[in-house]
Amino acid sequence: MYRNRKYVLSLASIAVLAVILAACGGTEATDDSAQQSVVSTIRTVKVNTRFVEMTSFEEIIPITGTVSAPSDASLSAQTAGTVVELLELGSHVEKGGVVARLDDRLIRAILDQSRANLASVEARANLAEDTFIRQQPLFQDSIISALEFENVRSQMNEAKAALAQANAAVAQAEQQFEYTFVRAPFGGTIEERFAEKGEQVVPGSPVARVVDISHLKVSAGVPERYSADIRRGNSVEISFKSYGGLAMTSSISFVGSVIDPQNRTFTIEVEITNPDRTLKPEMIADVFVTRRVLTDKLVLPQTSILRDETGSSVYVVRFDGTNTPSAERRSIVLGASYGGLTVIESGLSDGDQVITTGQTLVADGDLLDIVNDAS
Repeated sequence: MYRNRKYVLSLASIAVLAVILAACGGTEATDDSAQQSVVSTIRTVKVNTRFVEMTSFEEIIPITGTVSAPSDASLSAQTAGTVVELLELGSHVEKGGVVARLDDRLIRAILDQSRANLASVEARANLAEDTFIRQQPLFQDSIISALEFENVRSQMNEAKAALAQANAAVAQAEQQFEYTFVRAPFGGTIEERFAEKGEQVVPGSPVARVVDISHLKVSAGVPERYSADIRRGNSVEISFKSYGGLAMTSSISFVGSVIDPQNRTFTIEVEITNPDRTLKPEMIADVFVTRRVLTDKLVLPQTSILRDETGSSVYVVRFDGTNTPSAERRSIVLGASYGGLTVIESGLSDGDQVITTGQTLVADGDLLDIVNDAS
């Protein structure tokens, strides 16, 4: 019986040992499965990247402006009369050219009369002066008395005064005659007519409008926060959507000193040439003012930047001493932006490789399959 009990204990010991060995073998299998599971949870994401490097960046202020013609004048009559000539709409006139003419028959008669009177007075004045010159030696030789000589001198002075008055009358008549012409102060085109032939006008009555569009200006309002940066001479690019994006470059010719309280802007003006006269006053222009040019700055496309409630960030490529790239999220501080690009003030270094496409699918630590490295 003792022998049987010993045999039973041996069998139990063998069973316990088998259970222990089985348990040890199962633990090793579980560890291998866990490792395989961890490896399988690391994703590989296809991305595009670019290396950031120091470059220059032109900060632009985009605003909207309006075209106007500095040489735009409504011409008025300077005397009363009847309109006898008036250029047609669209007619071109040179500087000083006649836009309209009033009936000048009355003033011409006055002018002719004043000129005839001038000729008569001038003849009398010449005679009086000649008489004075001839009488002067006689007075010195005491042939004529002092009273007689002073009378000759007085007649000469009166003749000279009459001559001056006659000259003034002629000048006044000539000026009145000139007032019958409405002349262009600059070369341009007749854009409007405010009177017609045969119509009676008085001094100050508008007759016609002349506009020169060969030289124009663009006026625009700049937000007051840029008041310390905008100066006369700053470079400007102007484009016109009405002509399929027609663009030209110029510079600021005027910077206003007053802020408009309604929209908190100050005015700038830019002069532009329009030799083919395709641009028109009151057209809308897109104005791009160069605020400043930054040098040695890191610049990224705005589409590569992630934004959330914590701030701005990008994903950079990290190798960690291996040949397998992975993603690392990096917080950044943004600077000026324009044209789809943004200056990175801090958070990146020259030569960092930044994910530009696929960054919204990436998580920190993901493995990367870099499809195209843009430099």
